[in-house]
Amino acid sequence: MDPQLALLHLCDSAFPVGAFAYSDGLEAATASGAIATPDDLRPWLEVCRDESIGRTEGPAVWQAWAGFRDADWPALVELDEELIALRPSSSLRRSSRAMGLRLLTTWQALHPDARIEQALALSHAAGRERGFGPALPIAFAGACACSGIARRQAVEAFAYTRLAATVSAAMRLMPLGQTAAHAMLARALDRVPEVVDAIASGDARIESFAPAMDIAAMTQQYVHSRLFRS
Repeated sequence: MDPQLALLHLCDSAFPVGAFAYSDGLEAATASGAIATPDDLRPWLEVCRDESIGRTEGPAVWQAWAGFRDADWPALVELDEELIALRPSSSLRRSSRAMGLRLLTTWQALHPDARIEQALALSHAAGRERGFGPALPIAFAGACACSGIARRQAVEAFAYTRLAATVSAAMRLMPLGQTAAHAMLARALDRVPEVVDAIASGDARIESFAPAMDIAAMTQQYVHSRLFRS
């Protein structure tokens, strides 16, 4: 399959990874009143882009892409374990593993590759709660690397899917029309190339510091009536 078409397929909201079931703490933030209007949502999107993607998930995709290219399983296992350990919310850890495993399982059924088969074998051997999950960024990188999608494009595409999913969740949680939502998404995407430039030039270890989002994710379980699992 052409790599560009494969990337479009992977980023399609209809691709069955189950992302629609998760808000990554946004539902808890809206329930508490911390995020009440579209103006409140803008800084949330900025933190998602600059912190979650820029310092944690984006670098993980960057590094995992090389790991799948080289079939470097020890490095991938270590990266996956570190990525999961940086998530203080158990619901985020579970959701990332569940979506990652589903992504790789589906992609292997559509585009079989020995490297994805090996990743799934490691996942089944270790179990979802321990060892190689894989977390969603690891799985996304694997699908991209095994489909001939360029490393930088993989990170940019992952950023798009994460930001688009956040905006989609917001549309169900607050008064936010489609045009306004996509205008907000477009503004958030404007800085993605700059964020990816920093990831590509630094090639540093992953790190995480987004306390407000982490607290929202950890309090999601206490929301009285929920639309999202996390």
